[in-house]
Amino acid sequence: MAEQSGWRFSDDRGRVSESPRLPGRVLAYVQAGATLWDLGVPSWGLFGSGHDGPDIDTAKTGELPLDGVRYLGAGTALDADALLRGAPDLVVAVSYGGGQVYGLDPDAAKHLEEQVPLVVIDVGPSRTLAAISARFADLARSLGARGLPRAEEELSAARTRLRATVAGGAVPVTALSPAGPEQAYVARPAQWPELAVLEELGVGLVEPPPGPGVNWHTASWAEVAASAPRVLLTDVRVNAAPLDGLRSQPDWAALLDAGTLVVPWNPEPLCSPHAHARFLTLVADALDSVREE
Repeated sequence: MAEQSGWRFSDDRGRVSESPRLPGRVLAYVQAGATLWDLGVPSWGLFGSGHDGPDIDTAKTGELPLDGVRYLGAGTALDADALLRGAPDLVVAVSYGGGQVYGLDPDAAKHLEEQVPLVVIDVGPSRTLAAISARFADLARSLGARGLPRAEEELSAARTRLRATVAGGAVPVTALSPAGPEQAYVARPAQWPELAVLEELGVGLVEPPPGPGVNWHTASWAEVAASAPRVLLTDVRVNAAPLDGLRSQPDWAALLDAGTLVVPWNPEPLCSPHAHARFLTLVADALDSVREE
């Protein structure tokens, strides 16, 4: 936590980062940087993962003002020297369990941590979204951010509204990532903390059949259509197949003709109360919309 004599934070690997002064030049993985912005902590620079391209993926940035932050790239373009060139005094990354830094080569992450404090927040499926959000809030407070009571109130209201909406009747919802005209990756809700919240609140998420995929079930579009979802939470990150390419896909067309509502979904959610409230409100709006048809 922040102290008069300097700064200190214990991350989700159990490692303690320290600095003689409060960090003010933060370099963060996109998801972490956008979350910290919501919590009152700006980032100097951002980096992506191997799924990202040379330009920042705006599906992941929320309300982060992109004109005030540098994007340093992703994938093979990232090495420790490139990340250190801008002289960050703190790097914030995420992990999906096991402590491995997501989006960075292990050797690059090791070299980076030898030069600058590195904080890793675990965003994997073993943790609830509330627990992940709490850890980001802990980090933000350590960096000087104040609490955001209005955002907490906004989230509480969004949860109450979605729970009330669901009570009006079951609506099947499928979360997926388009893989092209032949198939889609259907999310296993328990593996995605944000989807687990929807299930907790009573949303009828379609559960794909058991199979080899831990996070996703690979399905044909015919299989997706057969489950008759009324709402599709659809991955809109740059690594997902664009929806424009599905226009001639007959099962996709049948879903749209049947009135299925397509709702944008970012499987790498911002873990702030404000962002989570926006997502729950989006889902509630979608459920209300299809029920009124």
